[in-house]
Amino acid sequence: MDIVDDTVDAQQGEKLEDAMRHAWNLYEKYARSHNELQAGLLLLISSLCKNIKMGRSRSSANRWKYINPSYYLKRPKRLALLFIVFVFGTFFFWDRQTLVRDHQEEISKLNEEVIRLQDLLEELKNDQSVSGEKMNFSRSGGDVGKKIDYTEDPVDAQRREKVKDAMRHAWSSYEKYAWGHDELQPQTKNGVDSFGGLGATLIDSLDTLYIMGLDEQFQRAREWVANSLDFNKNYDASVFETTIRVVGGLLSAYDLSGDKLFLEKAQDIADRLLPAWNTPTGIPYNIINLSHGNPHNHGWTGGHSILADSASEQLEFIALSQRTGDPKYQQKAENVILEISRTFPDDGLLPIHINPEGEVVVYSTITFGAMGDSFYEYLLKVWLQGNRTAAVDSYRKMWETSMKGLLSLVRRTSPSSFAYISEKVGDSFVDKMDELACFAPGMLALGSSGYGPDESQRFLSLAEELAWTCYNFYQSTPTKLAGENYVFNNGQDMTVGTSWNILRPETVESLFYLWRLTGNKTYQEWGWNIFQAFEKNSRIESGYVGLTDVNTGVQDNMMQSFFLAETLKYLYLLYSPPSVIPLDKWVFNTEAHPIKIVSRNDRAMSSGAGNSVGQQKSYKRPLTRREGRFSNK
Repeated sequence: MDIVDDTVDAQQGEKLEDAMRHAWNLYEKYARSHNELQAGLLLLISSLCKNIKMGRSRSSANRWKYINPSYYLKRPKRLALLFIVFVFGTFFFWDRQTLVRDHQEEISKLNEEVIRLQDLLEELKNDQSVSGEKMNFSRSGGDVGKKIDYTEDPVDAQRREKVKDAMRHAWSSYEKYAWGHDELQPQTKNGVDSFGGLGATLIDSLDTLYIMGLDEQFQRAREWVANSLDFNKNYDASVFETTIRVVGGLLSAYDLSGDKLFLEKAQDIADRLLPAWNTPTGIPYNIINLSHGNPHNHGWTGGHSILADSASEQLEFIALSQRTGDPKYQQKAENVILEISRTFPDDGLLPIHINPEGEVVVYSTITFGAMGDSFYEYLLKVWLQGNRTAAVDSYRKMWETSMKGLLSLVRRTSPSSFAYISEKVGDSFVDKMDELACFAPGMLALGSSGYGPDESQRFLSLAEELAWTCYNFYQSTPTKLAGENYVFNNGQDMTVGTSWNILRPETVESLFYLWRLTGNKTYQEWGWNIFQAFEKNSRIESGYVGLTDVNTGVQDNMMQSFFLAETLKYLYLLYSPPSVIPLDKWVFNTEAHPIKIVSRNDRAMSSGAGNSVGQQKSYKRPLTRREGRFSNK
């Protein structure tokens, strides 16, 4: 019997030792940093140690007394100790559960952060410091495939700040004298509704304010959009102007800020424009009443539609379908290009008037200037917007065909051999070039990377020649500001045709692209000279004005909305690092509103004109840092 009791006592002692070791391990793991648990656990361990010493000498008859309640009732101190052990054991269990819960929450937060960082990863590759250190930009997208070293120049920073100051002056003048109206008349200090009272200057300026980091101004504009912007107006609006300024401006503000208010407003106005496409050919009428939806064309066109006005809505409407998931916008816009492609001429050059009712081609002028320009621009830019995938190859092919036609229009002056793009009426050439056509050097530079090496260099060289001509449009006048168009006569190089200047952006736009794509700082110098001419001749106390005559410097009474949307934005970007709105991530619409590039994987246009929008890669607005956030506020 004694042997059996000794064996039981030994087993009991071993169990108590195991219990003590477990208690100590728990103390080391969880209680060292929790003072409120230390005392109770140490008492428990002490009690276990005493029981270990006593366990080996106790008989089996006494070992059950510790579970008898009467034992503790007769011994108040032990009852108190048991209570303390129970309380601290409960606290320990609760603390353990709290630690587990906190740990799970922390893991969840870390997982969310990992997902967010993965979303940011590609953009962070383009994110570079702008504090003066050397930055390498491997360009893949809207460039000529070169690798350009970029070092922030203090002069660039100073010039960028000067342009930003010009934007502050233009915007504050608009806020003070024309808030909510379409455009400011600086001389008379009042607003006018050139576009039916849609706040054109305000909406056109949203992305410029955002890119320049003018936060307070952006927020005030956002509040106006939220509380005062109303599209239900009995007004006959230009489908083209409303699309590029209002739809494009709102979409760009959405892509930059992620604020869904802008997307909702863009969809609202686009829905009001859609009935314009309800024609036998799908080529839209150019005018529509925003309230009643009655479309028609200008009387002076003989009922025909204008090429640029009818075939330059693809960027905005494709982007709207991508961001809303509704294919109708893309289908309407792409059906126009599909219709045009059926009778596309061998030289890719279309007259400026097209017929929405039947046969597309109408006898009229062929030009890369007014009423023709953005059709050719958008053939290239839809290809870029779709990230050069097979779904948009047909746009690139049409654009390359049109560029062969452009080559046939290029002439050179004497004696200085300035290259220019002439116009064509029937078989006759007209030696005239609009300042509007000065977008072409930038377009050619932007599209040159899609060619092989020889053709790429050929078109880039032509872009540089044309940019030199456009810059000389400015340098050839007493005010150093360009006229609206130029004529070319033998032995005279260039002569101002129409002499007004309305703050247009096209030459600065091309200088921006050529600087981004070549790294040649000459284009920055040319841009600075143009900016200084604007500051000297167009800046007044209440905003900026155009000139009625670039030879005399007589001023007009209008601050065009595109001066804030385009001219100042391109000048600002001309002195900003290439990581600010990089050309392989963004494409600019014809009103200079940057729209995020999204790869397209739907069927090519020729097999359905966008009928497979639902098969596209779903649009996900990037979680971007605020582009262009410099310290020079």
